[in-house]
Amino acid sequence: MDKSTTFFNIDSKLLSMADIAQDLCREEFARIEKTAEYNGQKVLSAFINNKVSETALKGSTGYGYGDVGRDIIDKVYAEAFGAEDALVRHNFVSGTHALSVALFGVLRTGDTLLSVTGKPYDTLEEVIGICGKKGSGSLKDFGVKYEQVDLVDDKTVDIEKIKEKAVNARVVYIQRSRGYSLRPALTVDEIGKIASAVKGINPEVIVMVDNCYGEFVDDKEPTQVGADLIIGSLIKNPGGAIASTGGYIAGCADLVELCSYRLTCVGMGKEVGCTLNQNRETLLGFFLSPEIVANALKTATFACRFFELLGYECYPKKNERRSDIITAIMLKDEKSLVAFCQGIQKGAPVDSFVSPEAWDMPGYNSKVIMAAGAFTMGASIELSADAPIREPYAAWLQGGITYPSGKMGILLAAQEMINRGIL
Repeated sequence: MDKSTTFFNIDSKLLSMADIAQDLCREEFARIEKTAEYNGQKVLSAFINNKVSETALKGSTGYGYGDVGRDIIDKVYAEAFGAEDALVRHNFVSGTHALSVALFGVLRTGDTLLSVTGKPYDTLEEVIGICGKKGSGSLKDFGVKYEQVDLVDDKTVDIEKIKEKAVNARVVYIQRSRGYSLRPALTVDEIGKIASAVKGINPEVIVMVDNCYGEFVDDKEPTQVGADLIIGSLIKNPGGAIASTGGYIAGCADLVELCSYRLTCVGMGKEVGCTLNQNRETLLGFFLSPEIVANALKTATFACRFFELLGYECYPKKNERRSDIITAIMLKDEKSLVAFCQGIQKGAPVDSFVSPEAWDMPGYNSKVIMAAGAFTMGASIELSADAPIREPYAAWLQGGITYPSGKMGILLAAQEMINRGIL
């Protein structure tokens, strides 16, 4: 028996199955480590080329005029992501906030927003105006039209339909990650094909990508294959489990500037905004991010192989190429789903003694259960599992700062299911 398992009461059958699952992961682990090494060098190069100094680690107060660290962070992100410019700020309260700022920043009355990966993530529905109160300030209230192209068989993008609809679109919106769906996350190459197709029809269209959960999973980002803007959260991949809040927008310089006017005000944009004491953790988190993402990917890969051996259907499948850190595990019923999430919580370094329950989370249209015993509240790069309490009763698992702790979290989730007579 592995000595580390003496700290936890894990059924011997689960331990044996874990060994088999880990052995099945060897090829995928090697690919993950190779990508992490490349991305780590890319980030190091961006730090060196932009002369990150001790001064850049300091924060500013008040208006934030002349904040050297803030400006360098933008340059480091832009270079690492192959973008012209970036807007990286702790003021972004979430990925949804950063996406909202980007949408309001570039869309105007009469424009059409075209979502080409089906319905966007739940928290954006009220931002767009798909649901919610009239007059609340959604894009719809400001005269922005919305259209969407559904996925073919809920799995693949419909390029021909997208080209047809993109003719009159101002923004083509792509959600890279699977969200609360079972479709595959889009690879960077697939995003490049969409960008190429729509720009061939409408050269003025803005291709915007919700890049959440996807940063550093591949050796390139969507901005390197034709995307005009990518947006994400710092408490997911690029924060490296160090950043305690924030988000980013990266891409074409003129569009990033428009977004900065929405975040602050027209005429000031990126030139204002103090960073308080956030620069050091923003830079350190980004530096660590490629390796932290690799650990999250290893945890996700192991979880897939392990729960497949237990008889559960998992996404992505073994032969599918990963493009985000998320694994969806089909747990079949509410009882199993709740047990799984509560077991994940028991493997958390923070609040392991807490038992999560489903509740009405803001921005969601179903009750959601969320296991997230994290150093940063809601940080999806730390091991967490969440799910709406609805069909198909799947848990969406993500994160894992270290692979050993992530692996143990998975084992404790399975053990909780055994304890309740489910397995």
